[in-house]
Amino acid sequence: MLTEPFVRQTRNLRRESFDFFGFLTLSLGIGALQLMLDRGELKDWFHSSEIWMEATAAGLGFYLFTVHTATTDEHSFLNRDLLKSANFVAGTLLVFCAGLIMTGTLALLPTMLQNLMNYPALTTGLITAPRGVGSMAAMFLVAPLINRIDNRLIILFGLLLITVAMWQMSGFSLQMGMAPIIVSGLLQGFGLGFTQVPLNIIALSTLPPHILTQGTAIRSVMRNLGGSIGISVLVATLAQNTQVVHSRLVEGIRLDNPLAQAPFLAMPFSLSTPSGIAALNAEVTRQAAMVAYVDDFKLIMLIALGSMPLLLLLREPRRSPSPSPVTTSAAND
Repeated sequence: MLTEPFVRQTRNLRRESFDFFGFLTLSLGIGALQLMLDRGELKDWFHSSEIWMEATAAGLGFYLFTVHTATTDEHSFLNRDLLKSANFVAGTLLVFCAGLIMTGTLALLPTMLQNLMNYPALTTGLITAPRGVGSMAAMFLVAPLINRIDNRLIILFGLLLITVAMWQMSGFSLQMGMAPIIVSGLLQGFGLGFTQVPLNIIALSTLPPHILTQGTAIRSVMRNLGGSIGISVLVATLAQNTQVVHSRLVEGIRLDNPLAQAPFLAMPFSLSTPSGIAALNAEVTRQAAMVAYVDDFKLIMLIALGSMPLLLLLREPRRSPSPSPVTTSAAND
C-alpha cells in the first residue's frame, strides 16, 4: 500500500483483557435508569410496579459496578486511576452538565415554537440555526486564546454566556417575535463553544497516556448520559408543570367571575357554548405550557450556575515554556 513507507510497524502490543462483568453491570444501571426516566411520566412514577422494577435494576447495576470497580485489582472496566485526577472528575461533571444544557435546550425549543407559536418546521430550523453558528464561531475565536489565557477563565466566560442566554429565555412569551430566540441562541452557542475546547484540554491534560483513551470514552458517555437524563427530566417537569399551572388558571374561569364574561372574554371564547369552552380550554393549555417551558429554562439556568463552583477543582496544566530568542540563536550556532 502507498501508506506503508510512512506508517511504522508496531510490535509487541499488550492488549488488556476486556472486563465483561463491569461492562454488563454499567450497561444495566444506565439502561434501567434511562428506561425509568423515559417511562416515569407515563406510568405515574413510583405508583407503578414497572418503575419500581426499573429503579431496583438501576440501583443494583450501579451498586455491583461500584463494588466490582473498587475490589478488582486490575483490568476493571473503569480504571481507578481516572478518579485520582481532580481535573478529570470535575471536567467530566462539567461535561455532564454541558450535555444536559445543550441537548435539553434542543429538545425543548423546537417543540415550543411549533406547538405553541405555530411556527413551520422550516422556520423553526432557521431561527434555531444561529445557535450552531455561534458555537462554531466561538471555537474559531477560542483557539488562539487557549495558550494565552487561563483555560478556567475561558470556561467561566462560556458558562456566564450560557447563564445569560437561559435568563433571557426565561422571559419568553407567546407574544414575542423571532429576535429574542435568535439572540439567545447566538449567546448560548457562543457559551457552549467557549466551554467545550478548553474543558477537553484541561480535563485530559493530567491523565497518563495509558488511560487517556479510556478517559476520552468515559467523557463521551457522560456527555450523552447528561443529554438523555436532561431530556427525560425536563420533559417530565414540563408535563407536570403544565398540569399544575392549567389547574390554577382554570380556577378563575367560572360563571360568577365578571372577568370571564363579555366584553372581557371575546369570541371565540365562551363559557356558555361547547365550542367556546373548547377554545377557552385550548388557550389555557397553551398558556400553561408556555409557563412550564419558562420554568424549564429557569431550571437549565440554575444548572449552569450550579456547575460554576466545579471550576475551583480544576488546575491549569503546566505549559512548556517557549524557547527564548537567545536560546534559539545559541542552538543554531
